[in-house]
Amino acid sequence: MTAFTRRALGAALVVGTMMAGTAHAQDVAPPGPFEVSADVALVSDYRFRGVSQTDEEMALQGGISVSHESGLYAGTWASNLAGWGTFGGSNMELDLYGGYVFELQNASVDVGLTWYMYPGGSDTTDFAEPYVKVGYGLGPADVLVGVAYAPKQEALANVAATPFSNGQKEDNLYIWGDLSTGIPNSPISLSAHLGYSDGNPGLGPNGTSIAPTGTYLDWSLGAGYALGPLTLSVAYVDTDISRAESAYLLPNFQNTKNGGSIADSQIVFGVSAGF
Repeated sequence: MTAFTRRALGAALVVGTMMAGTAHAQDVAPPGPFEVSADVALVSDYRFRGVSQTDEEMALQGGISVSHESGLYAGTWASNLAGWGTFGGSNMELDLYGGYVFELQNASVDVGLTWYMYPGGSDTTDFAEPYVKVGYGLGPADVLVGVAYAPKQEALANVAATPFSNGQKEDNLYIWGDLSTGIPNSPISLSAHLGYSDGNPGLGPNGTSIAPTGTYLDWSLGAGYALGPLTLSVAYVDTDISRAESAYLLPNFQNTKNGGSIADSQIVFGVSAGF
């Protein structure tokens, strides 16, 4: 995922314990077994895998996570929603996630699961998606490749196309790669992202489809500027979803104000802070 998608927002604050009752009060004890991090961000558009989830309007997002020195971690992340289907009557996405990170030779492997929830929506909007991510250094850059596979679930089925098929279930596959690097002796960072979705085409039961046209590519190019505790960001986000491919999704798959596709190219601005 890119710096303009889920949980990619800022640096973590390590929670440690201070030494007390020693002759060197300025010394700090080694960090404890747990680390807690939190982040908050304001973005001009919430794009999930290249598709706007907020009708191309602003989104307020934030999350908190806890990790253990063993490699186990868990957290939550949330964002407001608008437009693009009904999301089962919800105007909020709430993600719960957890997993395990371990080192394998020169790579870091992250195995986990995300549970996507839409509070206040119908019962068939929530779905689970396990993932595997592998990160490693390539010279001055960091490379991450990932695979997320959501097994067959009702939230991913295009029940609108088969209204008499109660309990229909479909799955979804997402493969992606991220490349990031920092410019030496500067507060500027650069990033690139490419993703491939393969799932059931359609809106899903409540507009929560994560592969609305079945198969498509999404990509982005971004930059960040660290300014004290804040990070200012900008990214170009796009997909290869054409108007013809998404025509059967209308009127849901368009901006409610100007009728433009919510999968067209967009410049996304953001400001975030980590704690």
